[in-house]
Amino acid sequence: MIRDNLQHVEENIKSACDRSGRSREDVKLIAVSKTKPVEMLREAYDLGCRDFGENKVQELMDKYDKLPGDIRWHMIGHLQRNKVKYIVDKVFLIHSVDSLRLAEEISREAVKKSVIISILVEVNVAGEETKFGTTAQEAISLVEEIAKLPNIVIKGLMTIAPYVENSEENRLYFAKLKQIYVDIIHKNIDNVFMEELSMGMTGDYEVAIEEGATYIRVGTGIFGERQYQNV
Repeated sequence: MIRDNLQHVEENIKSACDRSGRSREDVKLIAVSKTKPVEMLREAYDLGCRDFGENKVQELMDKYDKLPGDIRWHMIGHLQRNKVKYIVDKVFLIHSVDSLRLAEEISREAVKKSVIISILVEVNVAGEETKFGTTAQEAISLVEEIAKLPNIVIKGLMTIAPYVENSEENRLYFAKLKQIYVDIIHKNIDNVFMEELSMGMTGDYEVAIEEGATYIRVGTGIFGERQYQNV
């Protein structure tokens, strides 16, 4: 199943890149492995996946030592400040930095452990009350503040678009995030390297790619429906 699913996702990525005149190498696939057992992650790894995304710190920690060391772990879920110390030296990229207070905690722990941590600033582009993320209006000023912190590097932006039946409905949100991204680039802020746009999930990643995504986060499209009993 995973092999067939990955092949299907790969074909869709290539098609979306072709439609938008982008190179396939511009887009990186994160296999969203939350709630999935280690055996499924190992199968995806054996098929070539190296980027895995987790929502919960405890689950990431449980899997970290059981799987190969060359995996790039992505923290894509809401991160509580008191959990930062557990993962700051283990994750490749934190996608979900949505406040200065969280960034300050990440910076403190990174200094303690003598690591440089890469982050994305999460923007709630659609303004959904149920979602985390800074507002589109405050995104640039938040980036400017976080950029002053030691041992932390801003690599780009992330958003979680609304759940919709028709993925075209999310195009405007992806386009808006890309515009904020471009606006930040033009400001030439020290310690900010706008390289990554993390946007698009199983239901809308093709549209996200067409609008400039460099990371797409696909869970159900690779592993099937979530299995909460395995948490």
